[in-house]
Amino acid sequence: TIFAIRPVLALAATALFLQGNLLSIAAFQTSAYQSLHHPKLLAKSAPAPFLPAAADAITHAHVVKTTTELQSSTTNEEDPYTSPQLDTDALAKYATSAVAELTLFGATFQLLDLALAQFDAQIPFPAAAFVFYACSLKSRVFNPLNNQRPDRSKAVEGEGSSGFRDRVMPSWTPPGVIFPIMWVLIIGPLRAYSAALVVSNTGSLFSLPIMAFMLHLTVGDIWNTINNTEKRYGAAVVGVLCVVLSAANAAYQYSTVDPLAGKLLGGTCLWLVTAAALITDTWRLNPTENGERVPLYPVKGEAETSFLWGSKGEE
Repeated sequence: TIFAIRPVLALAATALFLQGNLLSIAAFQTSAYQSLHHPKLLAKSAPAPFLPAAADAITHAHVVKTTTELQSSTTNEEDPYTSPQLDTDALAKYATSAVAELTLFGATFQLLDLALAQFDAQIPFPAAAFVFYACSLKSRVFNPLNNQRPDRSKAVEGEGSSGFRDRVMPSWTPPGVIFPIMWVLIIGPLRAYSAALVVSNTGSLFSLPIMAFMLHLTVGDIWNTINNTEKRYGAAVVGVLCVVLSAANAAYQYSTVDPLAGKLLGGTCLWLVTAAALITDTWRLNPTENGERVPLYPVKGEAETSFLWGSKGEE
């Protein structure tokens, strides 16, 4: 009889042992759930032997979860291209600066016309050419944004400056010395002479063709802000295309007054198209950290657009 009972007792003991372990596991799971959703109930509901283990496990889970969330939040803040959003504030400031620059140019030309009318005179051709040569090189003085150009001395020496050699650029990029030669000795004089031809034919500094040229300069100034100061590689591609289109429009307006003036200004589009190809290729060579192309619009967080006029610490 004793030998017949032993297997039954062994099975019962095994069942009790397994039941105790299952209860312990269930108690631990209950403690973990309560710690996550009702931390204050942990001390009341969890068995004492499992309280330290449950607390350690849940603390570790909280640390891992919090660390993951912080890393994800930091990544999103540092990389604006993770979920790109249109920078409407930048667009508003670009539009404001364009209106300001065109208004100042228009007011200046109208005042000069009024002053000349008082003496029943017309601005001499050389003087008109000088005015528009100065506008061509220094139009940004009428723009409230920071639209600095690349440093000419550094460009000549092949060094990096804002907008030149400060990013990955195509292998076919012209030597730095070419840029000041083109802008100062070729583009500038062509713009000045063609504008002076228009003024000689219209007898006025303020006219539709001249304001079309001022629009071209204004678009160029805003593009310099986008490309050189803010380094928005994607938006710079669209911006430089707008520069080309505005130059073509100004050349057409010139041609309605003087065909030669239209051809001279239209000739500058050849250089602008080359610049557009260079900017587009630069955009291709400078992807985001994920290897994707930068969006072709101003992205919130990639740069800060601010007005230079009235800002503190103005250089």
